[in-house]
Amino acid sequence: MIRQSARPRRASPRPHPPGWPRGHGYTPRRSAGLAAYENVLARAGLAPVAGIDEAGRGACAGPLVVAAVVLDPAGIRRLPGLADSKALTPQAREDLYRVIMRRAADWHVVTISVAEIDTLGLHVCNVEGMRRAFAGLRCVPGYVLTDGFPVHGLGSPALAVWKGDQVAASVAAASIVAKVTRDRMMRELDERYPQYGFSRHKGYVTEDHLRALGEHGPCLEHRRSFRCVPGEAGPAADAALAAQAALAAGAGLAAAELAVGEPGPAEWPAVGRMGGE
Repeated sequence: MIRQSARPRRASPRPHPPGWPRGHGYTPRRSAGLAAYENVLARAGLAPVAGIDEAGRGACAGPLVVAAVVLDPAGIRRLPGLADSKALTPQAREDLYRVIMRRAADWHVVTISVAEIDTLGLHVCNVEGMRRAFAGLRCVPGYVLTDGFPVHGLGSPALAVWKGDQVAASVAAASIVAKVTRDRMMRELDERYPQYGFSRHKGYVTEDHLRALGEHGPCLEHRRSFRCVPGEAGPAADAALAAQAALAAGAGLAAAELAVGEPGPAEWPAVGRMGGE
């Protein structure tokens, strides 16, 4: 008696057509560290690789900053301390930021203003910021790695990498550039609005920040679309609203891109300048 198995028979795999690339040698290995994705993509002929990441997505005040960074294999080897920006001390981030500016093959930074975030929505601005950062690169990357979620319409093949700033060198470098850039901007905002403590919490939701919001109301740099931000501005913010809006427009903050030589802090990085030596 012949017994038939209840388990369905597995279909035999279809043979790859001639010239089809095989998977062997194109799988990122943990032993390669942060350079794993970039090394695999380079072997597949998809170099250079651009990484894109943002800073300020979860903050209720201040701009959203998005950076795109292109690192070649030699540049990655000369960044031994490279890691996710959130895992580094502020001084370590500043030190690596300066090295990345020298070693990167290319980089571009854009900022998305509070007005845009409140008008268009955070996720729309995040995706659009990634597109703008990519579009500002002078080179044409063979592949793009984005942190967290996919971004369509870049013009190059792309992959969304979960926790990309922890597993891909180019994304980690982009996270550092975005974080340092935004931290510098928030320190300047702290000088304009010292009552909120922006230099300490960088616009994120903390007990001190919420307490200051309750006492003073929101300022021009608070995201009114966020539930934790009260709808009515405080007296000081009301009095300075028109002047600050004119200043922001003149400084180019609402245009989402900042360049050296334009009004604004001298230490903010140039946008789209080549970063190699």
